[in-house]
Amino acid sequence: MNNFTYYNQTRYVFGHGEYNNIGTLLQGKCKKLLLHYGGGSIKRSGLYDAVVKALQDAGIDFIELGGVKPNPCLTLVREGVELCRNSGVDCVLAVGGGSVIDSAKAIATGVVHEGDVWKLYTHEETLTATPLPVATILTLPAAGSENSPNTVISNEETGRKLGYGHELLRPMLSIVSPELFLTLPPEQMAYGACDMLCHIFERYFTNTQDTELTDALCEATMRTIMQQASILRHEPQNEAAWAQLALSGTVAHNNILGLGREQSWTCHALEHELSAVYDVAHGAGLAVIVPAYFDAVWQANPGIFAQWAVNVMGVTPSRNTERVVKEGIQRLRAWYKELGLPQTMQELGIPADADFAAMAHGACSVRAGGLLPGVRVLNVTEAEEVYRACTNSVTA
Repeated sequence: MNNFTYYNQTRYVFGHGEYNNIGTLLQGKCKKLLLHYGGGSIKRSGLYDAVVKALQDAGIDFIELGGVKPNPCLTLVREGVELCRNSGVDCVLAVGGGSVIDSAKAIATGVVHEGDVWKLYTHEETLTATPLPVATILTLPAAGSENSPNTVISNEETGRKLGYGHELLRPMLSIVSPELFLTLPPEQMAYGACDMLCHIFERYFTNTQDTELTDALCEATMRTIMQQASILRHEPQNEAAWAQLALSGTVAHNNILGLGREQSWTCHALEHELSAVYDVAHGAGLAVIVPAYFDAVWQANPGIFAQWAVNVMGVTPSRNTERVVKEGIQRLRAWYKELGLPQTMQELGIPADADFAAMAHGACSVRAGGLLPGVRVLNVTEAEEVYRACTNSVTA
């Protein structure tokens, strides 16, 4: 196990109806906030009215900025930064899923940063001040941004989608009320479950030794995600299943599962290029990338892949490690298919003659030495091969 430091500042409030307490929970912590959200769903559902009433009852002044897209854009972030600076905002409240929360974190950072907020994502600059506090009301369990120190933003001008992380970006408060998820469409649940699972993959498939505790925690959380998502595929109104899936999504990305471990984030780097160029849903892109990536790298550390195949995917143990691993990968593909997730680039609407070389270069360009880390380090050529493997038809 590697040395580590773990810090988590988020007050995490979980349960039915807890979003109604947002005003009370924020009293004394901010005077004027930015209410940040996506489209009209929070207004149609009545959540917007409940939040506004709670803020007004608590005497908290606020301004609004909606319009966050599934792949949150730098243009809106910059608009939010100027709006907050000109209005004296001292807190950002994100009501939405990971995209809204990521956008809120970027705005909260940009307000106090002396330079251009995008240069934090390109690592050209470092943070110069403490970001405004961020509070969240989660409406879509997936990204785990409600308790993570990370944010991902797309730059429409350059076609890049990049992440930035800093411990000060963990929200000060996050509210998770499972009944808010009952009206989500099946594809959103599937995308979210796929993203959660990959957050654990990026931590679990490691060359770090002596990680038995976090191995077990990872495996239990992966099994829970898969079990509860399968239930929700057939019972979308099952609030108990939503509760377990939502808590799993938070645990998957608040880094408790990554303590003392090398981490990869190669699948996310590869998928971010798909989202940036073709605007595909993040979870859908991961469903295509992950099995091809596993096929490409498992031989570098067959032990951890066989362990996963047996302990998570339910494959019968065998001395034939290759058979065990390949059956585990095939079962993962079958689970993706069960949830209605895509299997190939073509199903994502990406043609077989897409410029995978350019995307591979983009994925590698922001990593140390231009290499993607993991159980097996990938160069640009090898990253391109993973993309091209995703154009082949698969059966599950």
